[in-house]
Order: sequence, then structure tokens, then C-alpha cells
Amino acid sequence: MDQQIEQPRAPIRSGRATYRLGPFLAAFRYAFSGIQHLFTTQRNAQIHGAIALCVIILGGLLNLARWEWLVVIITITMVLAAEGFNTAIEATVDLASSSRHPLAKVAKDVAAGSVLICAIGAVCVGCAIFIPHLWPLILGWFPPA
Repeated sequence: MDQQIEQPRAPIRSGRATYRLGPFLAAFRYAFSGIQHLFTTQRNAQIHGAIALCVIILGGLLNLARWEWLVVIITITMVLAAEGFNTAIEATVDLASSSRHPLAKVAKDVAAGSVLICAIGAVCVGCAIFIPHLWPLILGWFPPA
């Protein structure tokens, strides 16, 4: 009584990739969950988010040019993404090493330093874009003597 067990066959593909909507939408849910975690648990991300909101409001009040908005949005995105990478690196290092290790310190310090580099760059970009708009307003407060 030898019974052969039939092996499941792989679906025959017609050359076109088949996409399902479920996994695609799940990927967005995971991404938004990560963004929520970033802003609810990371103080620096909250600070950068608040500053970004202030910059967007100020940009609206000053009627920034389209190219200025592009630079501002790219800069905000760069800083927030760097903060997200920093958080992911820190979580991964914490998971991989429960004790203090010199390489864990290097990974965390370099990730934090990268965020700092992006933040300093963002301040420089902000000054280059906003000072020319704000300078005439500042001079208007102090009439010539």
C-alpha cells in the first residue's frame, strides 16, 4: 500500500508579475506604524517635527518661491529620515547587544552624529532661504536715526 503524496505545484507564471493589494497595503501600515513610533517615542524627532511645522508656517507667511519650498521640503525630509535611521540603528544595536560594547557605541554615536550633520545643514539652508525674506522686516522695525 504505497501511497504517493502529491506535492503541491508552484503556480505557472505567464511572464507577468502578479501583484496583490493586501501585502502592498500592509507595507504602508507598517511604515505608518514606524512613523508613529518615531514621533511618539523619540524626543528629538518630536523637536524636529515641531521645528519643521514652524518652518512650514513661516514659509507660508513669507510666500516662499516654489524653488524655496522644494529646498525646504527636501531639507525637512532629510532631517526626519536621518532621525528615523538613527532610531532604527539604535533599536537594532540594543537588540543585538545587551551589554556595553565599543562597536555598539560607535554605531550609536555615528548614527547620532549623522543626524546632527543633517540638522546643522538644515539650519544653514534655513538661514540661506529665510534671512533674505526676514531682513527687510527686521530693518523695518528699526527706522534709521
